Amino acid sequence: LIAVKTSDKDTVSVAGEDDDSSKEEPWKTALKTTVVDMEMSMDESQGRQVSVWDLLFSDYIPKEKRQELLELYRAGTLTIQELVSTTGSIVTDSKE
Repeated sequence: LIAVKTSDKDTVSVAGEDDDSSKEEPWKTALKTTVVDMEMSMDESQGRQVSVWDLLFSDYIPKEKRQELLELYRAGTLTIQELVSTTGSIVTDSKE
């Protein structure tokens, strides 16, 4: 189960990312500030909150799929909830 909530707290940026959020595009900011609760058994992330951005750029999401999902999200074809649901399914499938 992956629960979603929007956080008004600052999230930790991905290593190597520029943390100048004033210059960031709104879609990217939304992905970095929306967090998911990871509640998957046998997972090192169990019980932790991670940003949708970090989840997308985790080892669970293949590069091609990540690019496709980001394009769909930026185009408005996918909502952030649909993006989270899709990435959650990919993560769950990869753990099985």
